Amino acid sequence: MEFDTEWRTLGRHRVKLRSTKGFPTEVLHQVAELTRLAVDNNMSARARVVEIVFRHEQAYDITIGTTLAEDRLCRPQIESAIATVMGLLPEQVNIFVHTVTQEEVDLHFGVYERMLAEKLGVVPPIQ
Repeated sequence: MEFDTEWRTLGRHRVKLRSTKGFPTEVLHQVAELTRLAVDNNMSARARVVEIVFRHEQAYDITIGTTLAEDRLCRPQIESAIATVMGLLPEQVNIFVHTVTQEEVDLHFGVYERMLAEKLGVVPPIQ
């Protein structure tokens, strides 16, 4: 059993929360909700928050999957906004936007989120 990992459903996002320091904390949940809000309002409808990792250095690595390359353009603004709202330094929030083709994923709800997570290496493929 993994005590450092928790799965949360936030709207249409299925997010894997992981903390290298132990249990995912309330602050990590707040970062997840804030990230969901920022992605929903600034990226395309295909963008999904896939994973958020809290590291020992008080830094957050946020992985976002999408099928539209244009979603990468708002990454710096979202990083800055999350850092500002959470009272962090800009270098403490790192967002990685990975683009996959529509042919690689099934766009049906639920399946799309799982396939994005598999393509980005967050979860192993279903055998």
